[in-house]
Amino acid sequence: MEAAFGRTAPNIPRVEKGAPLPHRVVALGDGAQVLVTNDAGEFMALDRADFATFAAGRLTPDSPAYDDLVARHLLLAGRPEVALRLLATKVRTKKAFVQQGPALHILVPTLRCHQSCLYCQVSRRPIGADSFDMSPETALHAVERILESDAAALTVEFQGGEPLLGFDIIKLVVETIRRRAPDRRVTFSITSTLHHLTDDIAAFLAEHSFQVSASIDGPEDIHNANRPLPGADAHRRTMEGVALARRVIGAANVAAITTVTRRGLHHPEGIVDALIGAGFPSVFLRPLSPYGFALRSARRTGYDMDAFQAFYRRALDRILWWNRQGVEAEEAYAAILLTHILTPFHSGYVDLRSPAGAGLGVLAYDYDGGVYASDEGRMLAAAGDPAFRMGTVRDPLPVLMASDAMRLIATGGVAEDLPGCRDCAFLPYCGSDPVHHYATQGHVRADRQPSDFCRRHTGLFHLLFGLLLDGPLEKQALLTRWGTQRLRPEAAA
Repeated sequence: MEAAFGRTAPNIPRVEKGAPLPHRVVALGDGAQVLVTNDAGEFMALDRADFATFAAGRLTPDSPAYDDLVARHLLLAGRPEVALRLLATKVRTKKAFVQQGPALHILVPTLRCHQSCLYCQVSRRPIGADSFDMSPETALHAVERILESDAAALTVEFQGGEPLLGFDIIKLVVETIRRRAPDRRVTFSITSTLHHLTDDIAAFLAEHSFQVSASIDGPEDIHNANRPLPGADAHRRTMEGVALARRVIGAANVAAITTVTRRGLHHPEGIVDALIGAGFPSVFLRPLSPYGFALRSARRTGYDMDAFQAFYRRALDRILWWNRQGVEAEEAYAAILLTHILTPFHSGYVDLRSPAGAGLGVLAYDYDGGVYASDEGRMLAAAGDPAFRMGTVRDPLPVLMASDAMRLIATGGVAEDLPGCRDCAFLPYCGSDPVHHYATQGHVRADRQPSDFCRRHTGLFHLLFGLLLDGPLEKQALLTRWGTQRLRPEAAA
């Protein structure tokens, strides 16, 4: 890359001062401002007059915007070698994840689950079913694959089914990794209802510094309707598990993940109030999944992305309101996007990568030993389409990475080469997510622009940039803190 950006390219011609460097643009709000971004995610908002002068290459050094545009590598002053070399360095920093192997490893100890959630995307099995638990032999092969990754830091995440029903496998995997690789940086996490959390299990999770995500869909009535149990006590049991986890593992290690269904769509303030009132300083609001078995219930639980955007705006405003009352809280997905916007670094969130995180950043190990390029790919396979099955846990990592699934991902995994993405001003902060577009549009290279993925993220970026650039100063400061206070750990979709 050094050669490509000027160190050995003496024939790059001199460019006149004020010439714009490669950029993308989008009108913000009512169109009075134009957002200009480059490949490194540097950005600046210009009024229409300044933008027209900038685009024409006629902006002069006496313009108030001139120095800022030069500093952000949107405008060239003098010869291009130094500016392009610095820009290349920034792009390398933003894309540093391509230099390492898969960092996130998702294991499914069991498909068994005691709940029948309306929006479940997994091919769950009844709690008493046989032959749906990962065997110790399969688990040990999965450990081999995990440790083959050269990622500097690993995250091993347990999902299900209800993963705590397969706690023996969790214990085996964790203890084996600790014994085999005592010096590796490994974070363990689990997503669970916490209904089966016991004192002994909690002590084990605490010993190994687990990050715990509890599935909580808001107030008791919404949660119990979304996640039915005989006795209608799903919410009570989850909150009892949260209390135990906080007491033994630590409150800072216990978070909530909320899936927004049609029932919850009309109660953004109630959902936010329930979660913050329960002591969660971070709220993660996600729309329904378009994968696997969730499609079968979409008619009862689904909605269009415009409805989710309206929900999200109200929910975010409510979280900001809580902060004005002196209660510190964030919306976790907004914080991830803000990290991409406001820092030189990537958050690690695998769905927002280009090249795609599927396979390159994450592997999913099913209970039966199948290895998939993402957890969503596993769900597609359970519904009958194994396009993203890379192989089995017995296949060495280089064999998995050379699979047909990875070749398929490669054809639609680079957003800079995709219709609907390549010219988008928000591209530096977003991702290609070929698995999502294969599932929803039938092809990994489908035009992103009409997709619900694009509509969701375009709406979020317009909302966040609007607040960052023109919102009240206290909101600007708060969102800046969310995006810059820490780098986000590797996370699943």
